[in-house]
Amino acid sequence: MKDSFKDLTYKELITKREELTKQFRDIRFNMVVGHIDNPLQKRELRRNIARLNTIIHEYDIGIRKSQE
Repeated sequence: MKDSFKDLTYKELITKREELTKQFRDIRFNMVVGHIDNPLQKRELRRNIARLNTIIHEYDIGIRKSQE
């Protein structure tokens, strides 16, 4: 899953980041309120969001160019 974000376009990256951020908020809420099955999922989501932010930032500063 590490390299699966490199094939996405800029708009898909933004959408994926929003999805993962929502999942992360839901997991944080469930950890406080109740019980979740896989507590390591929180760390995994946080790292994936950071990967997406890095790739999005690379597009913003011009390191990556869109293929479109």
